[in-house]
Amino acid sequence: MEGLTARQTQILKALIDEYIETAVPVGSMALEKKYNLGVSPATIRNEMASLTRTGFLKQPHTSAGRVPTPKAMKFYINQLMEERRLSLTEEVKARENVWDVRSDLDELLRHATKALSERTQTLSVAAMDDGDFWSYGHSQLFNSPEFFNFQVCQTLFSTLEEGRRLHELFFEKFQGLSPIEVLFGEELGWEYFEPIGIVASRFEVQGKHGAIGVIGPFRLNYPAIIPTVRYFGSLVEQVGGK
Repeated sequence: MEGLTARQTQILKALIDEYIETAVPVGSMALEKKYNLGVSPATIRNEMASLTRTGFLKQPHTSAGRVPTPKAMKFYINQLMEERRLSLTEEVKARENVWDVRSDLDELLRHATKALSERTQTLSVAAMDDGDFWSYGHSQLFNSPEFFNFQVCQTLFSTLEEGRRLHELFFEKFQGLSPIEVLFGEELGWEYFEPIGIVASRFEVQGKHGAIGVIGPFRLNYPAIIPTVRYFGSLVEQVGGK
């Protein structure tokens, strides 16, 4: 897989799991103590150095630990993580949140965005290709240290106010080629977006194209958020057409 050995893959998965949980660069000692990797801290350090050379990890200037790159996170999402699917109870609750407003597209997306934010504890956004958009959960951003940087927040909030930028994000950067898509701020090339991760699902309802998703830190809890966003995308498409 991606030219990695089994040991490198195991170390990379453990490091990403730890980074998602803690938001701080991860060192070899932390991995050795918490994860049953079966090798010494010195061996872990050597493998982390190799993963850094091959572009899977990077080292912040002020830390001895490492953090995953977009290349590593995509590998994790596509190959390593185990999705935590919604339970039947959670699916029923989500459907109940939108069922009574299914005939009104504006209210449907307003309710769906609110329910998605509350379910994922992140900022949730929905957009239509005609320029309409909805968002909920802005305060959730401040639960993540990545958003203690006012320039990151200012840039993101400005983006939410610009219809052109949102349209570019959801209908150009996200191409709708699969039921669920993930983008990292570093890939967008937008200033101060590097700490940001975005998961979205495109849908078609009442003859119109739209997207719904979440915006949060690069280290979003992808195993839980990806299946949730996927479900909400299909839910809007299903009930909105009734």
